Amino acid sequence: MLAQIEHHRTEIFYNLDPVRYPSAFVGKLPGCVRKTFCWRAAPSGNADLTAYGAVLGNFPSILESWRRMGCRAELFFPALDPVMDEYGHGDRPIDVLFVGGYSRHHTARAKVLEQVASLAGSRRIVYCLDASRLTLLAESAIGAWLPLRKHRRPDAIAGIAKPPVFGRELYELIGSSKIVLNGAIDMAGTDRGNMRCFEAMGCGALLASDAGGYPDGMQPGVTIETYDSPEQATEIISSCLQQWPESAEMAGRGRNLVSQAYSKASQWKHFADLVARI
Repeated sequence: MLAQIEHHRTEIFYNLDPVRYPSAFVGKLPGCVRKTFCWRAAPSGNADLTAYGAVLGNFPSILESWRRMGCRAELFFPALDPVMDEYGHGDRPIDVLFVGGYSRHHTARAKVLEQVASLAGSRRIVYCLDASRLTLLAESAIGAWLPLRKHRRPDAIAGIAKPPVFGRELYELIGSSKIVLNGAIDMAGTDRGNMRCFEAMGCGALLASDAGGYPDGMQPGVTIETYDSPEQATEIISSCLQQWPESAEMAGRGRNLVSQAYSKASQWKHFADLVARI
């Protein structure tokens, strides 16, 4: 990688995997590199990122934790993939879609998933889960004999779980769904705005997510819906489906807003501003 950077004569180095390439790696960069940035929107133990010019992320509390560790940290947001415009302009046969991880880091999310899965008898609920290795082991024939019961998915979830999806296959699913269910990872605190929020709204689905502090434009009751408990998540989703024309209008407002506020053009302008002043 260092040889590639030197051959390219890179001037701005922006790293999306800084825990793997921390400050020690930054110190080895060739002299052509003038400024360095990294993205990190999660707590990372004792990872040293102080050599980077700035740590970027969209979770204010996590950025503050990086500042306490001696890093410069700057607010920076994801942008919508322009190809999202191609999806979600027809029928939406899926009532509720969830795509994401299922592991010991998602205990709050798991309770919501189990509760909403109870609607599967009357609604089309699709869960595409990226289960942890421990969960897969716990659900295997061998795992049945091991003390791993707490890592097995409840029957209501396991019964409708499908493999994870990515890229355009994910966009196609979101564009075929009325509601996209979201839940922050446990370590996110009260900050909200993970990538699924942008993907759901960018493909025109109604985002139903857990309460917290969202980026500008993701406003509960106006462009998204939020819940405070697993039970309330089910109530809100049922209500939105029963009043789908009104809910579809809310989803449309959300799509229009994020397409303007979080476009690639606006993100690039923000990044260029960061480069100029850091």
